[in-house]
Amino acid sequence: MNPIQFYTIKNANGLETHICNLGAKITELHVPNHHGEVKDIVLGFNSAEEWQTQETYFNAICGRVANRIKDGRFTLDGKDYQLPINNGTNSLHGGVNGFNTKFWDIEEHDNRHIRLHYHSADGEENYPGNLDVRVTYTVTEDNRLVIHYEAKTDAPTIVALTNHAYFNLAGEGSGTVHEHILQVNAEYYTPFDETACPTGEILPVSGTPMDFRMPTRIGDRIDDPFFAPGRGIDNNWCLCAGNAPKQLRHAATLEADGRIMECWTTMKGLQVYTGNWIEQHQGKSGNTYDVQHAVCLEAQNWPDSINHSDFPNVVLHPKEILDETTEYRFLL
Repeated sequence: MNPIQFYTIKNANGLETHICNLGAKITELHVPNHHGEVKDIVLGFNSAEEWQTQETYFNAICGRVANRIKDGRFTLDGKDYQLPINNGTNSLHGGVNGFNTKFWDIEEHDNRHIRLHYHSADGEENYPGNLDVRVTYTVTEDNRLVIHYEAKTDAPTIVALTNHAYFNLAGEGSGTVHEHILQVNAEYYTPFDETACPTGEILPVSGTPMDFRMPTRIGDRIDDPFFAPGRGIDNNWCLCAGNAPKQLRHAATLEADGRIMECWTTMKGLQVYTGNWIEQHQGKSGNTYDVQHAVCLEAQNWPDSINHSDFPNVVLHPKEILDETTEYRFLL
């Protein structure tokens, strides 16, 4: 078994990120608030063993395809594929042993950035094609944590990546995110069926609990019957049309405890998830993490895109390069 290793990147303003070679995970993210008080704002664990055996999605890179694929099935170039089922009747975040469980190679590392590489072999989790994935984390002087994704394949395949950071801007271990203020810059969303996969519809957020276009206290909305009362939010917002040109968009803003974090991305969707299934996890602060103790802003393509022709393209061909960026900008 590969040893778990931890690396640090930081700037001069107190923004400091720790990255792990297991799952290319963000294990710590220290951010000052407007009063200069620095806190670690991502959930996690103390020991290498816990990072391997506890909640495996915490702050990890998810792939080969993030989010859900309906019944784990898709057709590519006339061939049918069946992926492992690991979330009800669906395939989630790349399957049973997705990228979040893999050891990544460190290709570059200095005080400001780290680049990690993973080779996903043809047939891994039943996905076609050899895929080489590179993820680069960079901390900038203007207080951005930039995540750059790159992927190449030797055969047609599907790929859609995300980082699954569990944020609590009041500090990990500080309780629920009810007092967080969330704004999502999206006019449409994809409703889902009883298995949490998209129905194929694209509906306006206007007049629904999905309308976060104005800053909204999460606690005022999180237990609405529209979502999963007692659990929370786990839904996809459409940042643009599925065929819209790629550009860096301001997807969302999250605010709490004197910290303001903007999410900017070239991805066309944003999955907001409020830690609905975190139950009694012992955190690195010594406090216990529970339901609704975090909010994830997972910039990604829309769920089950491969099975909906008007959803964003997730097919990657040889000689093409997947090139996507997500930035978490901290307004210090």
